[in-house]
Parts: sequence; C-alpha cells; structure tokens
Amino acid sequence: MRGRWIAAAMAVAGCDAGEDPLAGLVLVGTDPSDAPIASLDADWAERFAAGDALFEAPFREAGGLGPVYVRHACGSCHADDGRGPGIVDKFVRVEADGATPAADQSALEWGNTARPHVAGGAVTPLVIPDLPDLLVTSRAPPAVFGRGYLEAIRDDEILRVADAQAARGDAITGRPNRVPWASEARPDARFHDHGPGDDALIGRFGLKARVATLDEFAADALQGDMSITSPLRPDELPNPDGLSDDLKPGVDVDLEVVDLIADYTRLIDIPARTPTAGDALFSEVGCDACHVPSLRTRADYPIRALADIDAPVFTDLLLHDMGRAAADGLLDHDAGSSEWRTAPLIGVRFLSTLLHDGRASTVAEAIALHRADGSEANAVIDAFDALPEPDRAQLVAFVESL
Repeated sequence: MRGRWIAAAMAVAGCDAGEDPLAGLVLVGTDPSDAPIASLDADWAERFAAGDALFEAPFREAGGLGPVYVRHACGSCHADDGRGPGIVDKFVRVEADGATPAADQSALEWGNTARPHVAGGAVTPLVIPDLPDLLVTSRAPPAVFGRGYLEAIRDDEILRVADAQAARGDAITGRPNRVPWASEARPDARFHDHGPGDDALIGRFGLKARVATLDEFAADALQGDMSITSPLRPDELPNPDGLSDDLKPGVDVDLEVVDLIADYTRLIDIPARTPTAGDALFSEVGCDACHVPSLRTRADYPIRALADIDAPVFTDLLLHDMGRAAADGLLDHDAGSSEWRTAPLIGVRFLSTLLHDGRASTVAEAIALHRADGSEANAVIDAFDALPEPDRAQLVAFVESL
C-alpha cells in the first residue's frame, strides 16, 4: 500500500523516476502529533496514509511548481505537522499610526505576501519591496493536528459563544469572520455544500479565520504557497514576469489530490493529553472565555469519530482584538488589522513557537504578550499576574499539557 501511494505522490509532484519523496519519513508512526484518529475504518485509514504522503511530497517544476512560491511542499511550512519552520513575510502600506492600512495600495501590485522562490520559467521573485510607510510582519503557519475537530464544530455553537461573550459586559467580545467561498464549484457535498456565491460562511482556518473548510484551505495553500493549481483554484498567481502557466500546462493537480490533503488534516488526531492540575485556575482567571475547552460538533459530520461529540479544542474560533502591538495592517474579510482568531490549544507541547507571528517561545511568554494597548485580554492577564507564583506555574503547566 505504501509503495502505491509513494508512486502516486511522485507522479503528482513531478519527481524523477526512482526518487522517493518520502525517503527517511514514516507515514504513520509513533509520533503522537501525527497519529490518525483512533478506530478509523479501512477506507479512512487509507486516505490518511495517502494524504500524509502528498502532504510531505516536494513538488517539482514538472509537477507544476511556480511561477512564484513560498516553499515546495506542504510539510515544508507545517514541518512535523506544526513545529515549523514556515514563517511567511507579509507587508502592507500603512498610515502614520503604523497600523491602519493606507487607502492607496497600488504600489503593491502583486499582493502582500513575499514569495521568494521562482520556477516554471519565472525569473523575478516577489520580495519585500523597498517602499516608505511599509509595515512588514511575519506569520507562523498554524499546526494542522486536530483540524477535523474544528471543521466539525456546529455553526450555532460558535454563534452561541459569541452571544455569550457579548453579554459579558467586559472587553471580551469575539465575533465570527464571515467569509466567502472563494473557489470554483466542487461536484460533491461530502463535507459541505458551499459554492460560488456563498458569502457569509463562518471562517475557521487561517490565523484570521479567513477560510471556512479544509478542502478550500488545502486548495488555497497549494495555490498561494506553491502556485500549484487545482480545479478549485485553477489560476496561476499574478507575477512580475506575466506568466499565466508553468512547465506543466493547465491545471496542475486534480481534485482528488486536494481532497486527500484535506482528509489527512481532518484525520490527524488531537495528541493524547496527560491531565494536570490547573484547569480550575485556567477558568478562574478567564482564559476559558476565549480558549473554550470544548465545543459540540455536527451530528452529520462524515467522519463518525468526530460527529456529535464535545470537541476538546480550547478555542472559540472567533476573532478578537489583540491590541496595537499585534496589528499587521492587513484585512482578511471581516478581520481587522489587530484581530486574530483564538488559537486552538492543541498540541501546545509540540510547538516550537507560539502566537500568530511566532514571537513567543514559551507558554509564559505567550501569556504575557496577550497584554497590549487595546487588547481584549488585558483583564485576564491582570488576573493571571495577581495569582501567587505557584498558581501561575500550575496554570502554565496545564496549558503546556494540552
């Protein structure tokens, strides 16, 4: 079975004959951050293994890589399913306050993302331009384990939490990012029936929750990070060389490749947790207002193990204003410059960096950086700082155990 999927991954990615894109890798091993959901039936287990192979396989020019790209494999950004590297540079022209996007962005003809590599006949990379009033920030790619749980959460659960926060009467007032379906139509509705024209979906994926489903997230990442086109995203990225295709004419991968990668991320389990003391303190200081310990999933979600359960995701999937220090000047649909989706506290102990830009290297540091001018979390951080030191250490240890 493994050989079959390696051959398929090689063909899709454009690898040379005899080259194993997975050499030295274990597809389904003992790594608890890359384990499939328990009790999958044979079909889902096979899709997990196939998607794992494609997730790690490097794309080549013969497979459609380019014209401009960030990295050449999904796993290059989401190494070890969440432990980096994969930092992406973003940039935008801002007003004098250093955070508000300027009205005139015409100088950024090719968008707001640095894509420093070229392939497929291109010679001009997309680098950070030398312009005045340019705010340059970094984004760390989120981990991918446990993402099926997030997709399975009921819309009305997310809205319920938003309503509860609105009724609190304090600074914590999360809201969903209402996003459009930005891809072409798809022929089946296994996981959803979204399509062109839908413009008020609840975003869940991406650091500002700009994408609603994992299949669209996979298609978006293939196109945006590697310039790999698919039936959902058939157009090459605009580029300074004016290339509308690469060395693989037409669409680079079929829909099954997109779906296998999406299914792989759906099927990675939440790493097993060892319970520690500290959950009461987590609630006492108010961390659980945004990092909601569990949310109910849809009864009709196609992966049976994720249907109609309390998903232990520690997020509300809502946007929150994290203050001026977190502003990147970029707008993602309803998300403003300083608004970010609450990060799911899943597999925290496996992550080498924390926060949307990777500024924090420890949980304690990440907690401290929630404090900022205008941050919704300031009162919670006040409560955390007021705890006796042993209690603070216990709360940090609880988060580190998730």
